[in-house]
Amino acid sequence: MAISDVSGTLARPLATLPVSGVADAAAKVAAEAARLAGEEDGLSAIVVGLPRRLDGAPTAQTADVEAFAAALGRRTAIPVALQDERLSSREADSRLAVGERDWRRRKVRLDAAAAAVILQDYLDRQHA
Repeated sequence: MAISDVSGTLARPLATLPVSGVADAAAKVAAEAARLAGEEDGLSAIVVGLPRRLDGAPTAQTADVEAFAAALGRRTAIPVALQDERLSSREADSRLAVGERDWRRRKVRLDAAAAAVILQDYLDRQHA
């Protein structure tokens, strides 16, 4: 589970949390959100990437992500938003490839970079 931060209007990776299942993920993200809400810039929303096939149909993970978002929403007063994550990993890998040619080194940072892409897409949609 990757967490991203916003500096101005650009998203950047913040942390990756190891989780084991929906309940564990919801608990850890809610705790991290509570910590971040107390910081200077605060936290106004939690954005969760929603997996979809290229044609928009749900994937095998879609129901789990929706269950996670619902569980997270019950654990925090911070609004939880679902954001389409189609092609976010491809976009993140493309961006990482600019500075790192070795795919093994990029792979380590891919989840965090994809989370930043998802958050940036959400922010861009909000300001469109």
